[in-house]
Amino acid sequence: MKHVYFFTGFPGFISNQLIRELLNKDRSFSRLIAIVLPSQSDKAQNERTRIIEEFHLSEEQFQLVEGDITKANLNLRGNETGFNRMEITHVFHLAAIYDLAVPKEIAYSVNVDGTRNMNEFVRSIPSLKRYTYFSTAYVAGKREGILYEDELIRPEEFKNFYEETKYEAEVLVRSLMGEVPVTIIRPGIVKGSTSTGETIKFDGPYFILNFLDKIRFMPFIPYITKSSCVINLVPIDYIIQATAYLSLNDKGVGVTYHLTDPNPYTVTEVYRMFTSMYNGKEPKGYVPFVLTRTMLKIKPVRKYFGVEVESLDYFTWKGFFDCANAQRDLAGSGIHCPDFKDGVLPMIDYYRANKQCSDYHIEIT
Repeated sequence: MKHVYFFTGFPGFISNQLIRELLNKDRSFSRLIAIVLPSQSDKAQNERTRIIEEFHLSEEQFQLVEGDITKANLNLRGNETGFNRMEITHVFHLAAIYDLAVPKEIAYSVNVDGTRNMNEFVRSIPSLKRYTYFSTAYVAGKREGILYEDELIRPEEFKNFYEETKYEAEVLVRSLMGEVPVTIIRPGIVKGSTSTGETIKFDGPYFILNFLDKIRFMPFIPYITKSSCVINLVPIDYIIQATAYLSLNDKGVGVTYHLTDPNPYTVTEVYRMFTSMYNGKEPKGYVPFVLTRTMLKIKPVRKYFGVEVESLDYFTWKGFFDCANAQRDLAGSGIHCPDFKDGVLPMIDYYRANKQCSDYHIEIT
């Protein structure tokens, strides 16, 4: 049976990279449909053109359709001309608000209501072979200790509305597991390519680079925390390779995967790597963490440094992601999570080359 893909989240970075990986690996590929917001239409058309040229696809093999996952029936309004949902075999739901500082109402609309609407769409597809949903490992909220893939336990508290709404959305997707073949992907904090450093947004670990760039002329660079907590940073190449493999493999049906680093570094170790490779200095001294947090609560300060104060919550969080399901089902595939330190220099080089481009930086509120 030929595979017909339906994607949300296009032309986002993970989405367009996953499409490329699938086109490289899936010999049964036939067609691809991507739903895009009208506001993203021009950007999506440009990315579509690049992919068509790169993989020598026909125009008919990659179709964009305007819609909105926050609306009933994805707001397709008869835009299904040119594709038949009865032919869809694989749905990849990546669309979400990923901002740690996102307001509650927006997060619920996109992440929860959008997923509820996607579930209804998925239920209407009779030939579905897989529904792959992108969650996050941080659905654990403020739960700590060892966190397992098969668990979905509501924590007493979440760090932000992003985590809370992704938890609620995963609950909705899990409720479908008895009806449709579901695979849930829970990435760690996604960073750029291990080899090239390529990304399209400087958030997450890039906030540290924003900070270090602002203080690069100081005679010495202080530590901002002395934390033994680990931070789980995962390169995009591992995420897309593992997702493509697990989504096309029967063993992935009904399974949740932590696509996380099984050997993560501590926050202090990551900060030291960044400081020595970006500023050419080993960090010395120490600024009390409470002072760092207090200063970043001041809007002009966090905008100057380009750091969301919410990101600091991950510097002191004592959670560790077990990834036994992922390691078991990826065994023999040749796919594994690279050592974070191997990608630090390409990450820094890419940041340096693009740090002046405003398109890469998210708005700090």
